[in-house]
Order: sequence, then structure tokens, then C-alpha cells
Amino acid sequence: MKFSALAFSVFFLLAFNLHAEPKQVYFGTGGRGAEGIYQATFNPDNGKFTPAKLTARIGSPGFLALHPDGDKLYAVARLEGGAGVAGYKILDNGDLEKCCEMLNPDGGGAHIAVHSSGKFLLTAQYGGGSTALFPLDGDGKLGEPTVHEHEGGSGVVPKRQESPHPHWCGFSPDGKYAFVPDLGLDQIVIYKVDTDKPAISKHGVAQSVPGGGPRHMRFSVDGKFIYLLNELSLSVTTFAWDPAKGTAERLSTTPAISEKTKAAESFNSAAEILVHPSGNFVYSSNRGHDTVSVYKADPATGKLEVVQVQPIRGAFPRNINLDPTGTWLLAAGADSGTIAAHKIDPDTGKLTYQRGAIINVPAPICILFGK
Repeated sequence: MKFSALAFSVFFLLAFNLHAEPKQVYFGTGGRGAEGIYQATFNPDNGKFTPAKLTARIGSPGFLALHPDGDKLYAVARLEGGAGVAGYKILDNGDLEKCCEMLNPDGGGAHIAVHSSGKFLLTAQYGGGSTALFPLDGDGKLGEPTVHEHEGGSGVVPKRQESPHPHWCGFSPDGKYAFVPDLGLDQIVIYKVDTDKPAISKHGVAQSVPGGGPRHMRFSVDGKFIYLLNELSLSVTTFAWDPAKGTAERLSTTPAISEKTKAAESFNSAAEILVHPSGNFVYSSNRGHDTVSVYKADPATGKLEVVQVQPIRGAFPRNINLDPTGTWLLAAGADSGTIAAHKIDPDTGKLTYQRGAIINVPAPICILFGK
């Protein structure tokens, strides 16, 4: 008997949930009262956390990334000599032990991602207008970075789009391409990956909506579509991805919240986007409105439809993440100093806040589960 990919995914998730075990989760921070990377344990059976503890003292570890081996963690952070990347070994008990660090000549990173080969990682410098490649040796230690400058600016939104502002970095499912959404350019900058050197080279761009302000992006589960979150317009643009040519064709754009809702707030901006492992749902966070938009995804067209706008039970959700079982969405309130868990309905994707499933973390801006 043959199963479709979707049926297999649902079967896998159900089977996984029957044996769910508590998971290590790490929190990158950046703001008043925060002292570094914090750690807690999350229980997928009930959505509850252990109290968060400081596991690595370091300045402004804004975003975190896991090595594909699962035994190392990297953070863009403020080091003694300036901004750069710090690497940590993950000990058996989940604690972190610093193993390496390397300065970034172009300033602080807004995002970080490790390639599936484990041979290098990328950082995106919002202020520097660049992407940096840090080689990794066999032990995962950092080498000297190579910086790739972005150029231009769409100029649609004054003061925000006069120059390049790379905001995220990541890779195609096959690892052959790297992607850097640039808020200042209204583009996704696409790089070709050479894992042997390792190196990246400019390949092309995918043009987003004018004034949208690209921030973060994710691939659909089947790799056919890219979902790009536009920070300034609070919308998601769907692209069709051609892995043979390395090109992305813009298809549709879906508002995260209504124009009326946006107008009612003094400040609104989109921050993070996620794709559920079933492939049926997409989630994005709305700062200012302090909510998560839930989208139903059409697997044939990639078109999205908003089915819920859920309050996060906190303030200023710069980051959200899904637990490894796909049962919970965790929302980080950067201004409220909270992490709240919301149960995911497997049929609709809608969220329900689990009362008591919340902990305090100083200025949390990144949520990362251990392997």
C-alpha cells in the first residue's frame, strides 16, 4: 500500500507525538536585563516549561543556530573585541560550553544559519548591508569570514530602504543555494553555494512587492514554494522555486492583518515566519499588534489564506518557533520578557493558548530547540 507524502508526514507526526519527550530549548536575548543565552526544558505532552536559567553569559546573543550534528550551537553576539559569532559545545545535560569565537569585520549580525554540510555558516548584517561566510573546520570551530556586500536600495519607504539591509539567511532544501532577504532592496538575494571551498557567489535576485521590506523566509515542505515575510507591509509573498535554474517567480501576496487593524496601532511590523511540518499551515508574528497570523496553505498553488489572528499573551513577538513535534507554537514576547506556548489544532492549524504554559526570559528574541 502506498502513502502520499502528506499522509506519511501526518503518520510520522502522530507516531512521534506518542513518544514525545521533554526537549531542551535555548533563548537568544537582546535588551535590558538580559545577560546571555538562557535555557529551559519544554514538555510537549502538556506545554509546560522548567524555569529558564542563564547557560552562557555573553552580550546580545540575538539569533542562534544549531550545527547539523546537533552537538554545537552558534550565536551572533557582542564579543570583547566587537561584534561576531560565538560557538558552543552542547553538553550532555544541555548546558553550553564556549569552544570558539570570531569577530565580524562588518559589524553585528541580525541572523545566522549553518549549512547542512557543516562546513560553513552565514550571517546577515542588517546595519552593515552584507552577508558574511564563516568557514567551519571538522570540529566546528570558526574561521576568518568572507564578507559579501549588498548594493542599492529600493527607496520606497523613506529612512528604511535607502540602503541594503540583509535580515535573514538560509538555504534551499538541496543546499545548493543560499538566500538573503534584504529589507532595503525589496529583494531576496540568491547565492550559489560551493561547499568544497566553501564559498558563495551571487546568482540572482527574486523581486518582492515594492515597499514590502523582506525580513524572513521559509520553504514549503515539498520545496516548491518560498514564503517571504514582508516586515514593513505585514504580508507574505509566495514564490514558485525552480531548483534547476535557481530562480523564484512571484505568485501572490497575502496580508497578515487587515489595513484597518494596522491603522489602529501606532506601530506594526512583521517579524518571523514558520511552516508547519505537515505543510498545511504557515505562521507569522505581528509586532505592535502582538499576535500570530495563522494561514492555511494551498499545496497546489502556494496561496495562503488567513484563518486566525491569535494574541501571543505577551508583547512584541520578534520570534516564534514550533516545537519538534509540531504540536506547539512558542511565542517570545521581547518587551514582556515571556515565552508562551500555544497548542496547534492538527486539522485547522489554529492556536489555543495553554494556561500556565509560560515562563519569564529577559528580552527574548530567538527560540531554538536542541536536536
